[in-house]
Formats: sequence, C-alpha cells, structure tokens
Amino acid sequence: MTDDRGAADLVPAVEETAESIASMEIRGAATIAGAAAEALAEQAREIDVDDPARFRATMRAAARRLHETRPTAVSLPNALRYVLQRMEGEDVEALRRRVVRASARFTRRLEEARGRLGEVGANRLQDGDVVMTHCHSTDALACIEAALNQGKSLSAIVKETRPRRQGHITAEALRELDVPVTLIVDSAARRYLDETDHVLVGADSIAADGSVINKIGTSGLAVNARERGVPIMTAAQTIKLHPETLTGHTVEIETRDEDEVIDPETRAGIGDIAVENPAFDVTPPRYMDAIVTESGQFPPESIVTLMRELFGDGAETPWAEP
Repeated sequence: MTDDRGAADLVPAVEETAESIASMEIRGAATIAGAAAEALAEQAREIDVDDPARFRATMRAAARRLHETRPTAVSLPNALRYVLQRMEGEDVEALRRRVVRASARFTRRLEEARGRLGEVGANRLQDGDVVMTHCHSTDALACIEAALNQGKSLSAIVKETRPRRQGHITAEALRELDVPVTLIVDSAARRYLDETDHVLVGADSIAADGSVINKIGTSGLAVNARERGVPIMTAAQTIKLHPETLTGHTVEIETRDEDEVIDPETRAGIGDIAVENPAFDVTPPRYMDAIVTESGQFPPESIVTLMRELFGDGAETPWAEP
C-alpha cells in the first residue's frame, strides 16, 4: 500500500480536524491530543475497506495528515502513538474495534489526568495567593480550579500573550470561576511580579533534560521570576513529555504566519522590514521550580526518570510506512 492510496481513503473528519488544528481553532495540547485520537476513531469507523493491509495503511495516512499540522505539539504524536500501537487484529473488524477502543481509553485518560494534575498543583498554591499566568493552558487552569475547590481564595494577573492574545481566553475562563483578574500587556510582567506570589504556566512539550517548551515569552518570564524570587511551576500532563529527546533529537520551534504580528497593509506602510513570529521558546530547567503532572510533582532535572518509565528509551513512529 502506498502513501498516496492511503491518503485517498481519508474520511472528512480527519481533514476537518487537521485543518482546525493547523488554524488553531483547536488549541491546547490536551485538546489537540483528544481531537486527534477521536479523528482516528472516526477514520476507523467510517472507512469502508475489506483488506486489513489497506485498513492499516489508511490509518497510518490519517495519522500522518494529523501529525503534519503541528510538528512541535508533542501531545499530538503521543496521542497517535497511543492509538496506533494498539491497532491489532487479523481482520478489518478486529482492527476497527481496537482503534475505536484505544481512542476512547485515551480520551478517558486525558479527562482523568487533568483532575489529578490539578490536585497536585493546587497543593503548591496558598490561600490569598496572586497567580501570574502566560498564554492559555487547561492544565494550569486545572490547578487554580482545584485550589478554589479546596476553599482557597486566589486572584490572577494574566499576560495578554501576543500576538494571538491567548491570555484573553485565560482571563475569560478565570472570570467564569469568579477569580479576580488583572489583564496586563506582556512587557509589564516584570513590574507586576512584585505583586505576584506564584507564576503558573503550561507547556507545549517538555524535554528529557527538564527544559520547558512553551508559548514565546515563557523563558523571559521565568528568568524575571527567578530574579524576583517568585516561584514558577509548569503544569503539564504526561502526554506533553517529549520522548524523542531521550535519543538526542532537538525540539523544533514552530514559526507561524508573519501576518499574526502585523497586517500586510501596515507592514507595507512601514517599508521593507523582516518579521519573525516564533510560536515557542525554551526555558532551561534551572529557571523552573517544579513540573506538576498527574503522576506527581517533579524537579525539572528528574523528569527524565518519569519519561523513561512511560516511554522507554525512545519514541516510535507507527504512522510511517513499513
């Protein structure tokens, strides 16, 4: 079975999900992972083939289409690995059942992991704390929500997070939880750290050495927090651990469309300028106090132990053609 033939068999749900991930209509590592797993389940349910080899090829093609949308969102390949590695059976119906079952199990694990992670992270927050956030992270919000459920009173300083202003999403979510919110521009973060008790961020992925890859601006915030003596933690489910870094792979930093930074008309009015729009940066482990996961709290330098426990010494790519 060739790559082209597998691609021709893709069902509409796969293409729709891929486009939504690429355009950031679907965003957030856990949300992306869950959507990818469900898209694979839809591919398995809807594809009408009789040959097991062809079924496997179409599933690999669906996974490749999803994988290419966000090369740095490590939760995406981890979701694809989880589902495809459980695709076993001698006939199409057996293969179909295994894929659908694996997708459902993965989605259930995502839902349970967020709750467990939130409880762990909430234990680091004290009653009356002012928390500073960057970008939008459902894992970071889970920590705040769990702390509120423990009866703690919190308020938040939310960085707007240019250029996509994901901080607005965080602010809205916090207000729905009745948390007092102060929205600030990114460049004001250092000033407001003097009023902050804890910095709480999410992660797009986490490398084997404990480095945190997250929305651009995280690294600068972490350096400033360390200089100010404000503790900073990363809240991240284990689906965000980057197993490929165990074997020496570096993390690719996604560069997004220049028009997110400046519209073409304004750019033309300024004149001939270069525009860069990196989506993420890398925070070295020495600037992060703790990484909180559903498996517990870890010093950044020891996260490699958990990564080996979950993934072994590397990462497979089951969507590749044999």
